[in-house]
Amino acid sequence: MEDASAAARVREPAMTDVARLAGVSHQTVSRVLNGHPNVREQTRLRVRAAITELGYRPNRAARTLVTGRSQQIGVVAQNSTLYGPTSMLAAFELAAAAQGFAVSVRRVRVLDRSSIAAAVEHHRDQRVAGIVVIAPTASADEALAEIPADVPLVAVDGDPDRGGALVTVDQEAGAFAATRHLLDAGHQTVWHISGPPDWFDAAGRVRGWQRALREAGAEIPPVSSADWSASSGYRAGQMLARMPDVTAVFAANDHLALGAIRAMAERGRCVPGDVSIVGFDDVPEAEFFSPPLTTVRPDFDGVATETLGLLLARIEGESGPSLRTLNPTLIPRESVAVPRG
Repeated sequence: MEDASAAARVREPAMTDVARLAGVSHQTVSRVLNGHPNVREQTRLRVRAAITELGYRPNRAARTLVTGRSQQIGVVAQNSTLYGPTSMLAAFELAAAAQGFAVSVRRVRVLDRSSIAAAVEHHRDQRVAGIVVIAPTASADEALAEIPADVPLVAVDGDPDRGGALVTVDQEAGAFAATRHLLDAGHQTVWHISGPPDWFDAAGRVRGWQRALREAGAEIPPVSSADWSASSGYRAGQMLARMPDVTAVFAANDHLALGAIRAMAERGRCVPGDVSIVGFDDVPEAEFFSPPLTTVRPDFDGVATETLGLLLARIEGESGPSLRTLNPTLIPRESVAVPRG
């Protein structure tokens, strides 16, 4: 084994060097690199150890010629710092890398037909194996209908009723759980600060909130419309803080909740003593809010894994509608309490 290591140091290590060091054939090394299931775990670990020791880097161009498939995946996403889309993208890049794929991201300023069409065409020109479009808005979803059917493509956070290949979080189920949690604490009803109405996430959360109230026989208050920012949550919270009958608020994301908490404090209304608040997303700072925020955590890693698996199936020729929906998890903390009196 020392001879194989020494030989590899004087030039770039090759697959044959990995095979020699691991004591296997180069075909076995190839199967490990391509994630082939018919390799014993002990052998796989030995090959991976040899790859690490030698610093071997697969020749992606050569692998493309051999397999006839690019090792690059194109992603279309909005140029945004919003927590949900950026977390999804980061999780997908990790999942793809674990399977030997590089990710090329084409960011667009707005999610409209022309921007998405141009981004998809760019990826096709680059000969990517498949494309993922993070399509959380109605305009983005409409653009997907114009992409040629022979393009291996999966949408994330699009319209579940559109058809095609889609992976999404069950926004309605998450909102239902958040609202139910507040009702179970003893609140008579729950007010809602929503996200932008053209976002599927926001619309799904409104539906889940309404369904929980309707099933409980509770009054359904008017929606306080906002965007996704803490400042818009603050403005909506200022209005709600003036209403003494408001004792529970479900905010469509954690930044909206943060703004609402600030507005309540300025009005002298304590959270959770006077008003209970639940958010959505479980941003890393949520447990450090004052009070620590009860929220709903989407499974971004699960969405990424399902998206990659579905895209690989599309690349292999599968077609037809395919919907994968993942349930989020309620994370109870300290921003919900039994109402006074």
